[in-house]
Amino acid sequence: MKNIKSKIISLFVITVMLAGGLVASANKQQPVLTEVKTQSAPAAKTVDLDLKSKSSSPIVNEKNYSSAQPLDIVANPCVYVGKQVKFRAVFDKFSTLGLDYKPAYRDSQKYISFLIKRDDVTDHTIPLSEMKIFIKRTEAEKFIDLESGDIIEVYGKVFSAALNDAWVDTDKLVVLTKKNKKEDKKA
Repeated sequence: MKNIKSKIISLFVITVMLAGGLVASANKQQPVLTEVKTQSAPAAKTVDLDLKSKSSSPIVNEKNYSSAQPLDIVANPCVYVGKQVKFRAVFDKFSTLGLDYKPAYRDSQKYISFLIKRDDVTDHTIPLSEMKIFIKRTEAEKFIDLESGDIIEVYGKVFSAALNDAWVDTDKLVVLTKKNKKEDKKA
């Protein structure tokens, strides 16, 4: 009996030490948010998204957004919570992923989410499902012509790190490059 008790205590101590080590190692890899000046494509379609009522929402000031890479955001979502970020990505598709999830709630009647492609995989189309990006349905209708492969720029705020994923509200969406139609017909 005494031997079993000491084994349980040892197991508990080891578990606590391992958990502390994981938290410490996760805190070491915090990326630095930097402002990067980029040039947009000349024929970019820009729509400012109003996530509040029309009367109280200010115009999006692009200078308030820090450039980040989507993979950095999903690697350390807690670092970005509450921060305004902007990133370029390849649009994948509209989705219902993450909607109506209580800890990071966005109503499926008012919002839709969209997925972007992972930029660390080039030989397959794999969505970055660890990033839940939300847009109001009324605003998403303005982008009904978006196709998988279009290059977009997202301005948004990371509002949660629930499930250790990044949850982003879109403030502004810019279509930088449309997918080549002729390329589709050849494939």
